[in-house]
Amino acid sequence: MRYVVIGSSAAGVNAVRELRKIDKDSRIILISKDKSIYSRCILHHYLGGERDLDGLCFVEKDFENIYQIEWMKGRECTAVKPGEKHVILDGGETVAYDKLLIATGSHTFVPPVKNLKEAKNVVGFRNLEDMEVLKKAAKNCRNIILMGSGLVGLDCASGFLELGVSVTLVEMAGWLLSRQLDERAARTYQRAYEEKGVRQYYGVGMSEVVLDDHQNITEAVLSDGTRLPCDFVVVTAGVRSNVEFLEGSGIETNKFGLVYDETGRTSDPDVYGAGDVSGTSPIWPVAVKEGIVAASNMAGVPRKMTDFFASKSTMNFLGIPSMSLGNVNLEGEIVSGEVEESGGVCRSHNGECPGNVDRANEAQDIWAEENKTPDGARQPVQAYTVRYADGHMAEILDTGDTYKKIVHKDGRITGAILQGDLAYGGILQQLIARRIDIRRVKKPVFDIDYSDFFREKENFEFYYEEN
Repeated sequence: MRYVVIGSSAAGVNAVRELRKIDKDSRIILISKDKSIYSRCILHHYLGGERDLDGLCFVEKDFENIYQIEWMKGRECTAVKPGEKHVILDGGETVAYDKLLIATGSHTFVPPVKNLKEAKNVVGFRNLEDMEVLKKAAKNCRNIILMGSGLVGLDCASGFLELGVSVTLVEMAGWLLSRQLDERAARTYQRAYEEKGVRQYYGVGMSEVVLDDHQNITEAVLSDGTRLPCDFVVVTAGVRSNVEFLEGSGIETNKFGLVYDETGRTSDPDVYGAGDVSGTSPIWPVAVKEGIVAASNMAGVPRKMTDFFASKSTMNFLGIPSMSLGNVNLEGEIVSGEVEESGGVCRSHNGECPGNVDRANEAQDIWAEENKTPDGARQPVQAYTVRYADGHMAEILDTGDTYKKIVHKDGRITGAILQGDLAYGGILQQLIARRIDIRRVKKPVFDIDYSDFFREKENFEFYYEEN
């Protein structure tokens, strides 16, 4: 058997490991544009000077020999020919395969902002080459704008802060990390970044950049007409899957990227996919798992991608830890809301329980503002429940320093946020992974512990008991 893996990031590297674990003798060829293996998740540490290239590496020093692979470094795949069962590299060289894994990841997409593509002082935040450009920019520029405030955007902002450089965030969504956090959890980070001198603009996009005679950006114009001085732009929002080389191959792709099933198999039975190349799960843990699953099936050991939320994210910015799972921003009519420990009913300014969109956080803030302590401090809501017309419920525990939100429907958890204290994360993941109906546990959801669904054997081993 001859395995070919294209891509040397999370999915590709872990696929190689799994292939060798299962198949001790077959030939494994790794092809990558990168000449070194490094984690893109911690590139901001390289930008900030906290790590060097060795500190970014996530494989063993003797990786090639340990896994007995042939690594074709600095090479790009330009085409795949499934009929001939080979790939074509830059320069015209062909590499034959019996089973092929495509784990080529994604690249920065420069949005259609007027003059942006023509500008010289703009770069993405995807690879080591980008970091070298940004290190130089940090020394010479004073008005750096980051487009996007997702996970990559905040990584970028944190890296610049380590260098003592403040930046400006421009985000089209109403708050940062809008895919991972609700508005309440996001505000914790927004305040922290504001205290560090990071300027932030939410609910607006960049409509135009003004160029000088040398095609360098001097000013950015936002969609609301705001004009900001700018001498460098970093595009941290928006990526496109690296699937251009598949054109004409007959292998199915869609508007997001490569199409493959829960085993990793594409429309061609001998070609598999994993990681960012799908355009649907751009986070490291999912890429790792998909690489392992695909490799297992390539080697003849059936396996499926049946893990829990693909949208799980764990983050720690400015010393504030958070975990996000699934969908935490519900849309739809709210039919009731209660501040349970206060005994009061949540009301908005006009006395009505807010509806049409998820306004639980606004109502919670109003209650807290109206119930300040004698010294004027906000008294945080301890337990807050929101019920939606479609049957979803959001249960919130907010102590001020910590914030927890669990979204569930018909007893099954569909989304969650933990911020400040992640100790409940282990229990939460068990509830999700085992699809436990939390209605069976007759206590508040935040009081559930392992004893509620695990039992102990005589030999002191624990097991899950399905009631």
